[in-house]
Amino acid sequence: MKNYAGIVFLLCGIAAGSLLGLYFPLYVPYVKPVGDIFLNLLFTAVIPLVFFAVASVIANLRVSKETGRLITTMTVVFTGTVLLAGLITLLYFQFFPITLSLTTGDIPATGKQPDAGEQIVQMLTVTDFHELFSRKSMLALMIVSFLVGAAARRAGSGGEAFRAFLVSGNLVMRNVIHYIMLLAPAGLGAYFAWQIVAIGPQLAGAYTQILLVSHWISFAYYVIAFSVYAWIAGGVKNIAFYWKYNITPSVTALATCSSIATIPANMEAAGKMGIPSRIADIVIPLGASLHKEGSVIAAVVKVAVALALAHHSIHTWHDASLALLIAILVSVIEGGIPNGGYVGQLLIVSAYHLPAEVLPSIMIIGTLLDPAATLLNATGDTVAAMLVRRFTGRE
Repeated sequence: MKNYAGIVFLLCGIAAGSLLGLYFPLYVPYVKPVGDIFLNLLFTAVIPLVFFAVASVIANLRVSKETGRLITTMTVVFTGTVLLAGLITLLYFQFFPITLSLTTGDIPATGKQPDAGEQIVQMLTVTDFHELFSRKSMLALMIVSFLVGAAARRAGSGGEAFRAFLVSGNLVMRNVIHYIMLLAPAGLGAYFAWQIVAIGPQLAGAYTQILLVSHWISFAYYVIAFSVYAWIAGGVKNIAFYWKYNITPSVTALATCSSIATIPANMEAAGKMGIPSRIADIVIPLGASLHKEGSVIAAVVKVAVALALAHHSIHTWHDASLALLIAILVSVIEGGIPNGGYVGQLLIVSAYHLPAEVLPSIMIIGTLLDPAATLLNATGDTVAAMLVRRFTGRE
């Protein structure tokens, strides 16, 4: 109950909102402002949160020369596996696109999109400093935050006070988000009640279809992709070896719904799998924060759903490339920022210029996919460590 309390409270709020929308629709306009307040608070707090989180991490990054090669190999493995997870999910939706009957509701369609070059410029940069402090400029804010953190790190002893400010600001904003998320069950429940009234009872069937598809993709990737990675890392015998010791981390991930809480089980399993401690001690803790294949799959699902809600789909190379970029960013964000999944969902809305009305829907989907995503996020770290061992030539 302690580990799933957040999900349980959210589901209770959603259930209460559904019942209100079904049986007392006349009262929904009175509770919808609760949902609006929740979203407005989240929109307001997420900008300084992202700035302080990204800048403080980069400003205080320390990498020794001895670990340089290992870090490089690990980065390649992390990036390659999360890209593959995103590509598989994208390919699935190309052959089986999402068709939601609820797109005929009150969610407005997006306007005419700028051409690819202009959209890239708008996504990566802004024309004035104050425009950074907008939810529509999330990616540009991340780039500037990275530059500020790098500059603070390069400043050496002269930037010590500023680095301390970044760390302190990060801690403060974490607590701000914690307080705002206490309103999430009521806020999402109010929005779900509004969706029931505006769109209709078929909403539950649409969510069920999406969740079944998402869990099927996640389970297939868990079994097939991890087995292939284990084979690449050590041959056919290594597949059975990997799954023999991956049971405890898998159960731990599902029981705790936390990649961080699965680190001890993963470290123990890595030792039994023959992964050197000098690799496991770096790859597994960093992987818990930065390597999240389950979150990537969930991010692509949420992109497809968000576009479908706004009468669009992933039908161009530009849309697909943007979805993969967002998925990789989400993989990093969710580990470095508390409630990072919600920040990733804001990034989806911002990057595709979607109306804010799609946000509650993808937030609900993200919440329901969290256990399956955590299973992939956590257990993918040990097989990633196997691949790092294989590519660095260390036994």
